[in-house]
Amino acid sequence: MLVHTIKDVREKVKEWKKEGLVIGVVPTMGALHDGHASLIKKAVEKCDRVIVSVFVNPIQFGPSEDYDKYPRTLEADVKLAEGLGADIIFAPTPDEMYGEGQRLSNDTLTYVAPPFFYVNKLCGKSRVGHFDGVCTVVMKLFNITQADYGFFGQKDAQQLIILRKMVNDLNVPIELIGCPIVREDSGLALSSRNKYLDEQGKKDALALSMILNNIKACYDKGVNNISALKETAFSFLTEAHELEYLEFVDKDTLEDKETADNNTLVLIACRVQGVRLIDNILL
Repeated sequence: MLVHTIKDVREKVKEWKKEGLVIGVVPTMGALHDGHASLIKKAVEKCDRVIVSVFVNPIQFGPSEDYDKYPRTLEADVKLAEGLGADIIFAPTPDEMYGEGQRLSNDTLTYVAPPFFYVNKLCGKSRVGHFDGVCTVVMKLFNITQADYGFFGQKDAQQLIILRKMVNDLNVPIELIGCPIVREDSGLALSSRNKYLDEQGKKDALALSMILNNIKACYDKGVNNISALKETAFSFLTEAHELEYLEFVDKDTLEDKETADNNTLVLIACRVQGVRLIDNILL
């Protein structure tokens, strides 16, 4: 069922809660692909009722980012989500989510801002304010849906760690479920932004997963010096790649690692054909 208002979602949730049903929420920005499908399938498997949100959230995009051109495929998204067993597809407008005529800046709108330590690194360095926008919209979705479980992809690893921190610090009664990265047969991590790439761009984008897999292979052979592991990446990079970061952090806390170990998460961000792509692997 496609709904566009918070009121309609809350009315359904109230009915479900009276019946003692377990509710899951899958927050998305739409342009759903097999990665999103894996989250919905997991939610349907674990919960009695599932809400999938489809909302391109304006407050998590910077001024020069791709908010206006971000792919919007609502009709196809509804078909996919309903076909997988979702009970509600919640597709609000920005006015519905933030109030009609609301100026969407942190001097007029109440934001949920994660700690500086968690955002002043990795994606947060180049996307200033991005995680404030993510936490704010996700907290709103948690409040609207009153879900027992939230389902998120591991590809956005920094986001998931920050959301877990938010839920823990603010005593939000929800359990977050991290789901594995889904990849094309080539190894490319699925992303809605892959639609921006042409065939050559998709080939060039394979460097991200190749770098990560090579680092993992070297680590498995006994190399734990991070400088040495980083050095192996450069053989995969060409003029087609604009590397933003390649970092080694603790998988739970995002603290920088001095030496690689089994709790190390390796994250990469790189632009290909002007498209910002991210990926990661756990050692």
